[in-house]
Amino acid sequence: MKRLLTCIFVLSVGTCCILTGPGGRLAKQRAEATEENGVLTVFLTGNELGALKPCGCSGGQLGGLDRRLVVFDGAASSSKRLIVDTGGFVEGDSEQDLIKFNILIQAFNLLGYDLVNLSKRDVEIAESLGLLDSISSVFNVISFQSGPEAGFPSSFTKNLLLDERTVSVTVAAFGAESGSVEQINKLFASEPNEQSVNILISSHCDDDVVGAIAEMGIVDCLVCPSESDEAGVVGDPNEGLLAVSVGRYGKYMGSLQIRAAQGGGGLKLDFSAIAVTEDLPQEDRLVELYKNYQQFVKEENLLEKRPRFVLPDGLRYTGSKSCKLCHEYEYEVCSSMAHARAYATLERVGSQYDPECVICHVVGMGYESGFISEDKSREDLRDVGCESCHGPGSEHIRTLGVAVTTEPMLDCVDCHTPEQSADYAGNEELYLEKIVHWREPKAANDVKK
Repeated sequence: MKRLLTCIFVLSVGTCCILTGPGGRLAKQRAEATEENGVLTVFLTGNELGALKPCGCSGGQLGGLDRRLVVFDGAASSSKRLIVDTGGFVEGDSEQDLIKFNILIQAFNLLGYDLVNLSKRDVEIAESLGLLDSISSVFNVISFQSGPEAGFPSSFTKNLLLDERTVSVTVAAFGAESGSVEQINKLFASEPNEQSVNILISSHCDDDVVGAIAEMGIVDCLVCPSESDEAGVVGDPNEGLLAVSVGRYGKYMGSLQIRAAQGGGGLKLDFSAIAVTEDLPQEDRLVELYKNYQQFVKEENLLEKRPRFVLPDGLRYTGSKSCKLCHEYEYEVCSSMAHARAYATLERVGSQYDPECVICHVVGMGYESGFISEDKSREDLRDVGCESCHGPGSEHIRTLGVAVTTEPMLDCVDCHTPEQSADYAGNEELYLEKIVHWREPKAANDVKK
């Protein structure tokens, strides 16, 4: 595994100039055509939590690393922007998370990020992979985990040209749980001035922390951990400090715009959330990077490595065809539904080897006798089958229907989550109508449940 991840990182370092290709030139032309004069833009992203792109199972999904470049280049040229990721690459430390960690490093490189803040988890993962020294060769890195193990600075400054004056933008990282607020003084220039903007990424933001930072009068924009998917302003900016959140899962990007204040020599800050919508053009090189990710997942055989638990009471999955003898009508109706083609949708997009995707497109994955892989499982365990919702059928079949099916049963919301099925919430009855496969009004309860 470590050999594979080393190969991924070498690939990442070797892609520094790739955006000068045709796709990069097109994005640059769009940027030159739409750039607003008299504005500097600091793009703030973070808390990807392993979400490289939406699963694509439904329309209206937000996010995707491959859709960010057009936003960056469409809003500001490189001389008038700063692109920052605030950290939180992945959710855990599984083998799949480690692959994603490396893919994200490549993606930030391809997207031209100026700065990446590494959270505590990010530093721990990078250290475990032996990448701490190498990451800083790809882009600028800061972290409040700046001890001897990490060796990263806690702040970074870039000078940007606004009209005819130079504005110094400093981004710093602060560990609020373990550090004293007074330490923030050391992260920024001793004398803030009208031509500087100080941005602080804090690992924790409660009312006391925000209030104490506001009283210091040093920080212009405080980036707080995200509690919702959407980026936005948190708190009351009229109290003297602009506190913002960048959202989660890459669905939104934060845009901090810096303008000259009217009637004075100071600067004005405005924050807005940019939705990463599915109609944004995709960058070809990021699309190819995701295909590389899919290939790594396949080569590491993550699907068959997935832990499998023993079902209770000796139950076993028997496959949808075993239900047909007694439930022929229901079987035939279900066979014509979208659920019966769920596995094929994965094959069309190359995700049939990704356990995070497959689990909602097959029967019983994660349990003994359930789906393992295409090569090692019976065909009627593919797709969303009878036992996905009704539970393993072995005892029901053995007793000729006397024993009712029991857990584990998937509920609709187990797979129709906000991330995977954006339109489900609020439309539950409409979705239920799509899967009606029982005879009304006297259908057996175990068929309808």
